Amino acid sequence: MNFVYLTALLVSLAGLGLIDAKYKLAFARNPKAAIVAMLIPYLLFVIWDTAGIALGIFFKGQSAFLSGILLAKDFPLEEVFFLALLCYSTLIVSTWFDRVKK
Repeated sequence: MNFVYLTALLVSLAGLGLIDAKYKLAFARNPKAAIVAMLIPYLLFVIWDTAGIALGIFFKGQSAFLSGILLAKDFPLEEVFFLALLCYSTLIVSTWFDRVKK
């Protein structure tokens, strides 16, 4: 059960990639802009998480679904993919809304 959450995140990211490719929403439409649009908030979230961990606000909970791999104190591997999923889904939804309103 250790890699259930990580697997779910990776499957979700792959699904977003398929939606993106099918409807040409972000990376399929303009890869450079999509990279910038993903990278800036992603890095801000990593900094946010790191600051929260350093201040004792955020911590890694105990779960049988986590891989147990930590990239830093209280910063599990899954967090990297969760933040990517958060940013990618926001990018796709905002791009879709922009296309619908036109």
